[in-house]
Amino acid sequence: MKKVLFLAAVAALVGVLLWPSPAVAQKQRDILIQVQRDVTTLQQQLRDLQQSVDRSSAVLKTLIEQAVDAVNHMGTVIDGLEQSVQQAQARTNTRVDSLVVQVQSLRDTVDEVGARLGRISQQLAETQGVMRSVDARLATTPPPAPVEGLEGGSGAAAAPPTGTRAQTRVPSAQSLYDTALRDFIAGNYDLSQQQFNDYLRYYGRTELAGNAQFYLGEVQYRQHNYQSAIQNYNRVFTQYSNSNKIPAALLKKGYALLELKQQAEGVRVLRRLLEKYPRSDQAPMARARLRRLGAIASR
Repeated sequence: MKKVLFLAAVAALVGVLLWPSPAVAQKQRDILIQVQRDVTTLQQQLRDLQQSVDRSSAVLKTLIEQAVDAVNHMGTVIDGLEQSVQQAQARTNTRVDSLVVQVQSLRDTVDEVGARLGRISQQLAETQGVMRSVDARLATTPPPAPVEGLEGGSGAAAAPPTGTRAQTRVPSAQSLYDTALRDFIAGNYDLSQQQFNDYLRYYGRTELAGNAQFYLGEVQYRQHNYQSAIQNYNRVFTQYSNSNKIPAALLKKGYALLELKQQAEGVRVLRRLLEKYPRSDQAPMARARLRRLGAIASR
């Protein structure tokens, strides 16, 4: 019994010691309420921050998608522009080559017309000299005596010689060259090639032989036989070193090498043209092609 009473007393004492006073209890409740409010505020702030992050992520994702679409569209546009530039460049190169040939043909025609006029003038002077000589002889020669037994004093007309056989004649150098050049300009390449070969066979030592050799290369170039064209251009250098077609042959040889994807060799040939013939009509075209290839500084 005493033990029970003792234990009850101890428990009461502990309860008295542990039971907080009303002021302490109120303070604890206030602190707990404040902590709960702070936790609620932090939770709300976290929710707001999460929503803000979600909105920002959505906006950023949209911007990234728009940027990717813009880049893809720009790539498509650039590809289209690059293709257009390449096509325009190909057309420009073709037109330039055609203009080069036409200018060269016109220059040849002018030179040939001048040479022909010179020959005509010379022939006219020679003809006039012969006529003056004939007139002088006629003035000093007495009339022939009439032939007896023939009425009217005229002799019998001589019969033309029999047994003569017509021989096939080769056209003159100028006629053959003019015909070959005319067929080349008209696009009759096979025919003009045969005629230029005939010119070199019969008139290989004339002043226009180098021109004929050059146009054999042009025929091959026009038919996209670039290797054969290069061989014909090379013959202009080796066999007709005094030809005025050497700058043009260098230019077209460079073009042919570029068509064969031999860019380094083509660039070397075009640079050689600029070094040896900087004032030729072909030099600006060589410089422009080198500039497009990035092999010469732009001015």
